[in-house]
Amino acid sequence: MIINNKKLFGTDGIRGKVNNYPMNAEVALKFGMASGIYCMQRDENSLPKNDERRRAVIAKDTRLSGYLIEPAITAGLIAVGVDVTLVGPMPTAAVPMLVKSLRADLGIMITASHNPYYDNGLKLFDQNGFKVGDECEMKIQEIILNITNTDCCDFKPLLAEPEGLGRATRLEDAPGRYIEYVKNSYPKQHKLNGLRIVVDCANGAVYKIAPMILWELGAEVISIGCDPNGININENCGSMHPSLLSQKVLDTRADVGFAFDGDGDRVVVCNELGKIVHGDHVLGLIAKYLHLQSKLSAGGIVLTHMSNGGLIRYLESFGGRVHITQIGDKHVMAEMYRQNSNFGGEQSGHIICGDYTTTGDGIIAALQILAAMGELDMKTSEMFEIFPLTPQVEKGVKFFQKNPLDNQDVAEELEVIKNNNPGIRIIVRKSGTENIIRIMVEGKDARAIKVVLTRIKSLLQKAVAKEC
Repeated sequence: MIINNKKLFGTDGIRGKVNNYPMNAEVALKFGMASGIYCMQRDENSLPKNDERRRAVIAKDTRLSGYLIEPAITAGLIAVGVDVTLVGPMPTAAVPMLVKSLRADLGIMITASHNPYYDNGLKLFDQNGFKVGDECEMKIQEIILNITNTDCCDFKPLLAEPEGLGRATRLEDAPGRYIEYVKNSYPKQHKLNGLRIVVDCANGAVYKIAPMILWELGAEVISIGCDPNGININENCGSMHPSLLSQKVLDTRADVGFAFDGDGDRVVVCNELGKIVHGDHVLGLIAKYLHLQSKLSAGGIVLTHMSNGGLIRYLESFGGRVHITQIGDKHVMAEMYRQNSNFGGEQSGHIICGDYTTTGDGIIAALQILAAMGELDMKTSEMFEIFPLTPQVEKGVKFFQKNPLDNQDVAEELEVIKNNNPGIRIIVRKSGTENIIRIMVEGKDARAIKVVLTRIKSLLQKAVAKEC
C-alpha cells in the first residue's frame, strides 16, 4: 500500500502531520473521491434507482485542522455524486451508529485519536458500521493512485455531471441521537444517583456528550478537559495524561473517574483512591460482569498480543474462551465477528461491547463499569482487585525516517535476545499511528524483564542514532 514510496494506511486508517503527506488537502480530496467511487463499484450490482443516491456520514473531533480536512473530503464525495451528511464534533463510535440509522453507504471519522493537535487522520466505516478491512484500503489506495496519475482516465467516467453532483447537509440532532443510543446500553433498572464522577474529555470529541450522558442518568458530574480551542486536544489531559484525572478524583472525593482520548474510542479508569486502573483489569471486570449477567456470548472474549497473561488466566478460570488477534480495535472487531463474540478489547482502553457497537466506545465501556458497580455494590478500589497481573513492562523508542526494525543487524540481535530468554514474552513492533517502536516484555521475574527491556531499548536507540 504505497503511494510515491510512502505508506498511506496504517493500523487505524490514515494518520499524519497536517499539511504534510498524507494528511493534506489534496489527499483528503482524493480520499473523498476514492471512497465514493469504491462505494459505487462495491455496489455496482445494486445501483440506486431514479433519484436514489449514495450517502456518506462525516464526523470529526475538535482539532483546528478539521476545518481543512472536512471540506476537502466533502468536495471529493460531492464530485462523484455522493450526498454528504455532516454531523460536526462527535466521537468515533457515533459514526457507525449514524451510518446504520441513516441507512448511509459509508462513514468517515476525521481524527488522530490520542495524537497531538498537529496530527489528524481518517477512519473509514462501511455500510454495516464496520471499519473497512485491508482489501478495501488497498482498493481505495489504488483509486487514489489512478486519480493522481494524469495518464489514467479510468476514474473520469465516474465523475458526476453538473446536475448529478452530490449535496451536503448538516444533521443538527446527531448528538441527541447518539446520547439516547448510548444511554440505552445502561440497565434501565439502575440510576447513577448518589455517585460523584469525574470525567476528563481530553478537550476532544466527547466534551459535551460524555458529561451530558452521565448527568442525565443521575450522576453528579465534575468535568475537566471540556474547553476545546482547536489546539489543546489531548494536551496534558485525557487518557494519555491521566494524572490530572487522579488528582481531581482525590480533590473532589469522587467515587470514580473516567478519562477519554480525543475521539472518545478509549477510556482510562481511576478509582476513588486516585489510582489508575490497569486496562486489563478493566477488561476482566467487564467480562466477568457480562458473564454474571449471562450476557457473555459463547464466542468468548477477543484480546490482542499485548494482553497480560494474568488476564487470560482469569478469563479462563470462569470458563471464558479467549481469542488472540493483532493489535488495533479494527482487528479485534473482525475477530469478534469471526468468533461470534460480543466482547473484546485492548489494555490501552479500546473496549468493544459488541451488543451495542462495532468499534471502541469509551462512554459505553464506562457505563458497563458503572453498571457493575451498581450490581456488586463495591468501591472501585475493591472491585478491580480481581486477579494478579503478570509482571509486564513497556517502552517506546522514537525514530525519524528509517524504521530500525528494518535493519537486518537489529532484527538478528532481537532474535538472539528472544532465543536466550525462552520464559519471557517479548513483543517489539512499530506503532501503526506514530514513528515509535513499542516494546513489551512480560515474565514471572520482574527484574529479568527489566533487564531485557533495557537491552532492547539500547539496541534500538543505537540504531536510530546511526541514522541521524
